[in-house]
Amino acid sequence: MTGRLDRPPAEGDYIGLPESFGRRFTIFCDTEEEFDWGKPRSRDNRATTHMAAMPDMQARFRARGVACVYLVDHPIATDPASVEMLRGWQDAGECAIGTQLHPWVNPPHDEEVTTFNSFTGNLPIELERAKILSLTETIEGAFGRRPTTYRAGRYGVGANTARLLADAGYAADLSVRALFGYGEEGGPDFTRVKPSPFRVGPAGLIALPLSAAYVGGLRNAGGVLYAAAGRVPKGRGVLSRLGLLNRVPLTPEGVPLEEAKAAVRALLADGQRWLSLSFHSPSVEPGHTPFVRSREDLAGFQAWWDGIFDLFDAEGVRHAPIEEVVAAARAT
Repeated sequence: MTGRLDRPPAEGDYIGLPESFGRRFTIFCDTEEEFDWGKPRSRDNRATTHMAAMPDMQARFRARGVACVYLVDHPIATDPASVEMLRGWQDAGECAIGTQLHPWVNPPHDEEVTTFNSFTGNLPIELERAKILSLTETIEGAFGRRPTTYRAGRYGVGANTARLLADAGYAADLSVRALFGYGEEGGPDFTRVKPSPFRVGPAGLIALPLSAAYVGGLRNAGGVLYAAAGRVPKGRGVLSRLGLLNRVPLTPEGVPLEEAKAAVRALLADGQRWLSLSFHSPSVEPGHTPFVRSREDLAGFQAWWDGIFDLFDAEGVRHAPIEEVVAAARAT
């Protein structure tokens, strides 16, 4: 085992969940502050007003029997209204609480706020450790339970992250975004990582990547062709428009429903037994993310979830609480 989250695992580290697990899915919400996605990051962006709209989304999940995993960052974990609401759902067994670390708004504030430093794994090991422990203890104090699932904001894991998470008592990392890479900004490269759980290091940490798939007539050429097309001006766009190849993550943000459905079917056809879906909390209210700017966008966002849930029902894909996913992965 590599013991690292920022490098592809060895083939033998991937975990094939047993047939008895069934075909399941889990939803993760990056529960975070509001900020302008087109502007530089700032320590001053800590507003959480959109959380007042979260009960509607929670009601939709509740109606479908889904316990969303809310991955909370420091502004959320220190906002009394957000904590009261989320802790109520947690204590009722209607959701789970995990960790999401945005280093630019997470103490200690010992680094310069830059794009490179927005990937927590790029920070010096002692500063990364201090930020992880600070947020972990803040969440434990706010919600009465120590979190055991972690996501680095911007998927920013580094060479030391896995060891630091294991030391802090985490069971699973949720930071790996399969098939995507952030090397141009100084972040990790996951383009060669499969959308399957894998083991990380000897301490028992499990990585649960975000689900994504190549779809289209040339999907079996996958990453090789997609990478090559990226070196040609508009190459990927041409392949997508022709229905030959597209890379599709499972999220309602920027991904049309029919493309997401195609990705689900592709993943199931590939034998994936667990699917990971995600979204950002500010998308539940218009005006905070590029994906939901208007009431019409919000209606489309909500309809996306209805369509995905209907597809899951038709395909026999059931919800899996995060604790069951981790337990199954560890037992395999």
